[in-house]
Amino acid sequence: MNAIFALPEASTQAVRVDGILAALVIVSALTLALVFGLLVSFAIRYRRGSKAKRGRLPEIVNREFEVGWTAATFFLFAFLFWWAASADVGALTAPANALEVHVLAKQWMWKTQHANGAREIDELHVPVGRPVRLVMTSQDVIHSFFVPAFRIKQDVLPGRNTETWFQATKLGVFHLLCAEYCGTNHSAMRGRITVMREEDYARWLSAQPEGDDLAHVGAKLFVSQGCSGCHASSSAVHAPKLEGLYGRTVQLSDGRQVRADDAYIRDSMLQPKRDIVAGFDPIMPSFAGLLDDGDIQSLTAFIRSLGQEHGHD
Repeated sequence: MNAIFALPEASTQAVRVDGILAALVIVSALTLALVFGLLVSFAIRYRRGSKAKRGRLPEIVNREFEVGWTAATFFLFAFLFWWAASADVGALTAPANALEVHVLAKQWMWKTQHANGAREIDELHVPVGRPVRLVMTSQDVIHSFFVPAFRIKQDVLPGRNTETWFQATKLGVFHLLCAEYCGTNHSAMRGRITVMREEDYARWLSAQPEGDDLAHVGAKLFVSQGCSGCHASSSAVHAPKLEGLYGRTVQLSDGRQVRADDAYIRDSMLQPKRDIVAGFDPIMPSFAGLLDDGDIQSLTAFIRSLGQEHGHD
């Protein structure tokens, strides 16, 4: 049997995707069988020379049949659309207790970093039964993070962050592929995800070389890049304070409101004059060309570590 039809269901997302696919295949097969069955039976019954009775059905029968068939198909396909769309929307937001892993794609490798600073290349170790949130960006061109056994695929774009999440349900090693043509060695951009028991994952994580986590790296960049001169709590410069910024609703000078998420923070570093915070002058310089994607991830993690608020200004 071709391996594509024997992929394991190794995540909660895989179960949902396979269920939707099975339902679509069954509905399509039944519809096809009904249409072709009617076509063949009518072709035989009403062939030239047959004595089958011909004539129009009563108008009320025609009308009721047409209305019933149209309504039935509409509600069936509306249900299928809602079912599939809800699964896709659910895949956009990771649970609050998810492990956060940062992924940096580049020609032609996957670089991953865990919350404690542990780094991997073309590999990712995760615990079974626990949701994992992936925050991803690309250093060069468009890539696509694809794990067939988990039924997840998410484009990884230069200049912005994208996210996806999964919860592994089976132990083992699973292929990680790039599903977007990204250059001459696209086919060699492969990796693997190792799903481990919780206690084995904890031992593996503690055995990794010590290194600063993203927030600590970001704190050093915050000072070395001069950000603390304006944004530190002790600064005399009239600039937005960052404590409690992440997750908060920010009022802009043009009347709009935006949520201070990863994308907003990234844009504020690279295009600071696009979204000016109400009450502040547009004096911040752009850091485009001065910060790479890894630096932006680290600075974002540092700002997030300063606290989150879920209310409004």
